[in-house]
Amino acid sequence: MQHRIVVLGAGYTGAVAAGRLAKRLHHEDVTITLVNPEPDFVERVRLHQLAVGQDLTPRRFDAMFAGTGVELKLAKVTAVDVDRRTVTVAAASGPGREELAYDTLVYALGSGWDSQGVPGTAEHAHEVSSRPGALRLRERLAALEAGRSVVVVGGGLTGLEAATEIAEARPDLDVALAARGALGDWLSEKGGAHLRKVVDGLGITVHEHAAVDAVSADRVTTADGRTVPADVTVWTAGFAVHPIARATSLELTDGRIVVDGTMRSVSHPDVYAVGDAAMAVGPGDKPLRMSCASGVPMAWQAADAIAARLTGAKVPHVSISYSQQCVSLGRREGLIQFVTADDQAVEKAMTGRMAARYKELICKGAAWSVSHPTLGLPARRRRVVQPVVGQEPPSRARAEAAA
Repeated sequence: MQHRIVVLGAGYTGAVAAGRLAKRLHHEDVTITLVNPEPDFVERVRLHQLAVGQDLTPRRFDAMFAGTGVELKLAKVTAVDVDRRTVTVAAASGPGREELAYDTLVYALGSGWDSQGVPGTAEHAHEVSSRPGALRLRERLAALEAGRSVVVVGGGLTGLEAATEIAEARPDLDVALAARGALGDWLSEKGGAHLRKVVDGLGITVHEHAAVDAVSADRVTTADGRTVPADVTVWTAGFAVHPIARATSLELTDGRIVVDGTMRSVSHPDVYAVGDAAMAVGPGDKPLRMSCASGVPMAWQAADAIAARLTGAKVPHVSISYSQQCVSLGRREGLIQFVTADDQAVEKAMTGRMAARYKELICKGAAWSVSHPTLGLPARRRRVVQPVVGQEPPSRARAEAAA
């Protein structure tokens, strides 16, 4: 009987995990089902570009996974029962529900925007964490007359990229950024100075130490009573993981699935979690941040661990650490902030057009790795030898316990 692997979510992490599993395991021994509501891959790191009117390269999953053995199921996940080892899905279009049984589950449902309960945000703000959200913002910005105001709430990487992209694409608009702390307060002195130079050059008004506690149709209000005009508000102040896991018996922290160093659930050994959905630790026992830089290595680790456990090979343990934070500041400017392994800024930074080109290469490389899931890896499709779901092969289990 074939071992059934179900992967939930086909963002960067889910798609990479599915493709890597297909490369590692013999097709006669496993079925790999990738569940996703959309038929093509969404480059989430480029959604701010989509929002200002740029078109992104379409990458259809049926072409990406042709011949790999990965089966794409266009559906939305509605429930996961980790005790019965089943997933309930609803058809992406039209009526109908289906229950999928699994032997191994890879949970990669990711995250979306989080209004944080701020009054008026859900009703009046736009988001760029999903393609539908970016397209709605695109339509709104296109209809906005010159001289109108746009406020981006959130001074993190997403907020900086959204604000600078909008200001560069629409210099006729009054663009502002509201940050809870100081602008770029996590950057090095060199990185922070370059960020301010670019923001000033684009004419972006920065409201620092301005936590927003209310959003209206035409303004935002900060906790200290300031009112900032906003014909359009873009909310990037936080992300929340997909809520499905909260309804399961999985061990969670802040809604994220707690995993070990191989991305395996600490409470349910037949479940692996990757990307934003997982609570994994990196250097210094610090939680890995929600990012593509964390998620893709997590997907590699999970896929290789699953393959090793199923085939009786040695389970790899790779430390996931950081080297840089890449920020696009429009199409012509960028910032590469180099960091320590535990994600703390060092003084070294790359700036200007060179940084913009570097960031573009990073984005293209990430998309290429997803759209060519079985290229770039040696062909090592091994046969499954594990007889009991959720357990190590006996010899391997003893060896790992002794180690």
